[in-house]
Amino acid sequence: MNFAYLKTRTKHPINRPAFGFWVIALIVGLSSCSSSSDPEMASNVAQESSGVETYEISTTQFQSSNMTLGTMERVPFHEVVKAKGMIDVPPENRAAVSSYFGGTVKEIRLLPGQSVKKGQELFVLENPDYVQIQQDFLEAKGQLAYLQSDYERQKNLVQDSISSQKKFLKAESDYTVTRARVASLGKKLALMNIDPSTFTIENIRTSLSVRSPISGYVTEVAISKGAFLTPSQMAVTIVNTDHVHLEMNVFENDLAKISVGQPIRFRIQEDNSKEYEAFIYLISKTIDPEERTLGIHGHLVDEKLAERFNPGMYVEAVIYTTSEEKWALPKDALVEIEGNFYALTLQNSPETGYSLIKREVKTGLSNNSHVEILDSPGLDETTKFLLNGTFNLIKE
Repeated sequence: MNFAYLKTRTKHPINRPAFGFWVIALIVGLSSCSSSSDPEMASNVAQESSGVETYEISTTQFQSSNMTLGTMERVPFHEVVKAKGMIDVPPENRAAVSSYFGGTVKEIRLLPGQSVKKGQELFVLENPDYVQIQQDFLEAKGQLAYLQSDYERQKNLVQDSISSQKKFLKAESDYTVTRARVASLGKKLALMNIDPSTFTIENIRTSLSVRSPISGYVTEVAISKGAFLTPSQMAVTIVNTDHVHLEMNVFENDLAKISVGQPIRFRIQEDNSKEYEAFIYLISKTIDPEERTLGIHGHLVDEKLAERFNPGMYVEAVIYTTSEEKWALPKDALVEIEGNFYALTLQNSPETGYSLIKREVKTGLSNNSHVEILDSPGLDETTKFLLNGTFNLIKE
């Protein structure tokens, strides 16, 4: 038996076309496993080369994320002094209405918040004692005409040596005393809102009206109909809000930093989202011995905004003492990591995407929107920074 022949027959013949297909498929599969399935995500991964972290961003991703590039800009930074206080009005714009004469409240039609005009009737008091004042005035006024005539007659007689000096002096005294009495009672009538020059016996009354000394808004009504109001008892309070101002306090150690005319920005507790402008109008000359603070009087820049504020509103403010422009970046362009600040600068911008370098920057002053960038090697006013989206890239 030919064993060589048998060995040859037992081998399986190789299908060369099929073998070539499987080799090619294996090579393609290995190549696919070695590449990322998400090219856009791969472009965001920071690449470390010689200790420098770079970020490759495609043009599509840059635009879809609304990223922007820009340079540093000159931004004003202010040194500020914090202050707290309240909205107030000048003393002449606040009135506590009372009466010089006691009486029972006969009429009152006031409500807190109601607008009143200067000279408007606020309430009416009634008291029989008012009649006595009016009667005394009319009697004194009636006597005055006779005494004046007698005084002038005695004056002429004494000049002609017909009457004695004693009679003249008596007539002069009676006339002077009565004249003073008429004037005094006339002033009382005026306080009762009665015009003494036109007052006659037909005008005698038992009531008097109390009128508003200022225009403004009623803030408190402390009396009611039928109650007895004693002299000088507070009945109604009125506030005129045409001119409101800030009354604030700052600490003694900030006194050297503030001066008249400096700008103020303040917020009210009722709406902390809005900021308003004012300026220092007056600075108190005395310091509170316990709180070690002094008063600041500020005026609104736009007086038309006065209607938005009510006296007594609590305010928090900052006084801008000094201002200086410095090179700065928006806060969104910076990321803080373990106390250090980083930004992304543009290395190149090929047609297919952007290459950004992670750079540590030294920061200085800050305000609501920007941070000062101190001198750093390789950075100047022409360097282009990623102005937004920095946090999402570095923190990935």
